[in-house]
Amino acid sequence: MTKKNKSPFFAENGYEILTTEQMVSADTETSLNGTAGHILMENAGRAVVVELTKRWQAQSTRVLCGPGNNGGDGFVIARLLKERGWPVNLSLLGNLNSLSGDALEMAKRWKGEIEALDPSCLNNETLIVDALFGGGLAREVKGPAADIINEINERQLTCVAIDIPSGVVGNTGEVLGVAPQCELTVTFFRKKPGHLLYPGRGFCGKICLVDIGISEKVLTNIQPNIAENDPKLWLSQYPWPQISDYKYTRGSILIVAGAVMTGASRLAARAASRIGAGVVTIASPAEVSSVFAGDDPSFLVKCFAGSKEFVSLLEDERLNTLLIGPGAGVKPETADMVLQALRTNKSVVLDADALTVFKESQEEFFEAIRKTNVVLTPHDGEFSRLFDISGNKLARCREAAKKSGAVVLLKGPDTVVAAPDGRAIINCNAPPSLATAGAGDVLAGLIAGLIAQGMDPFWAASAACWVHGKAAIEFGPGLIASDLPELIPSVLRELKHCD
Repeated sequence: MTKKNKSPFFAENGYEILTTEQMVSADTETSLNGTAGHILMENAGRAVVVELTKRWQAQSTRVLCGPGNNGGDGFVIARLLKERGWPVNLSLLGNLNSLSGDALEMAKRWKGEIEALDPSCLNNETLIVDALFGGGLAREVKGPAADIINEINERQLTCVAIDIPSGVVGNTGEVLGVAPQCELTVTFFRKKPGHLLYPGRGFCGKICLVDIGISEKVLTNIQPNIAENDPKLWLSQYPWPQISDYKYTRGSILIVAGAVMTGASRLAARAASRIGAGVVTIASPAEVSSVFAGDDPSFLVKCFAGSKEFVSLLEDERLNTLLIGPGAGVKPETADMVLQALRTNKSVVLDADALTVFKESQEEFFEAIRKTNVVLTPHDGEFSRLFDISGNKLARCREAAKKSGAVVLLKGPDTVVAAPDGRAIINCNAPPSLATAGAGDVLAGLIAGLIAQGMDPFWAASAACWVHGKAAIEFGPGLIASDLPELIPSVLRELKHCD
């Protein structure tokens, strides 16, 4: 029932995420097309000044400049603020001899004093502009730069980062040593992964994306395949009900329940129903079937005992999506059911126990996955048990998707969704209140519900993740997992209004 994605990967400009290498390519292509690097640097500094003057009144400001192009931006900012009458001081890491190219040119245009980078230079300053290092940083921040960043944080000074807070790696969000806690980060053309991935994201404050004269046309050659999750990316594919639909065209899901943690599968079933699945069936061990039968009259409940009876449930041709894992139990029977499910031509969502049960037999699992549409939804612990992959979160998730042949959703406050072809989404709307038991079961149900209705698995996982976060935001403090499905209708009404 999966519908082919006919739209471009990122139909709306602005949601693409570029690596630091891709941003260099964008700058280079722009320069080759006639916009010199020093013009881009001037534009960047001017754009930052606009953002500063929109948010703060003139006040004692210290601009901290590094030896690269980020420092060049800082010299422009200091000059333009001074022209506006702001009291501005500037400190440089190293000396003028360490500068070259456009950064040196901008330093020559600065007519004020250039002071050494020392914590004492922060005395009597109320606003700090961090233009020390950009996102391409590859070494730990040490020495005077680390000292002054630590001092900024200790004094809790208002700090604005240029491009990305110094010390945060643009491609990964990792912090190399230290980073300033910023109130605002002003970045250019497109965000980088480090703006959205923790721990770096936690240092950025509000992120402001500004135009500095780089043409959208550069994306044609760059071909970005990472984006920040937003409804505009997938809303055109959302499976809204049609007048000709009946319950089975809206998708039929089988959720496999366990005999002990019955709440998990009930939460998943509720979520799948609320997101629009036409028929939701819970496959229950006979001894707990009454728990499900008495829970919600909209669910169908079918009992099974053993592998043979489970396989007979899969023979229903109207059934198009399976969800296994929530409350299933880490036991051989769970592994057997998963492998049986993967032998069908039905889409499969696997969560929790359905992942952990294969920690000793990954290759058998991955080989079975490649035969159908599969979404895996691990948290970090489940991921590490299933995949022997190291590195940053984005790289690990993309490698896992490639290795397994499944769409992989690696959960967290910065959830990453990756497809086997290299596409990836970073989701940024998850509030801390989602750190509650059962929230992952709801998410699995949402994904299964959207896939059952014909949504592409990658986009279904992305959409479900966003809806999940939005529902939690709407509820606010005091959230428990069972609240989430009841918020889905209001989130969908809002999305429908935007469509």
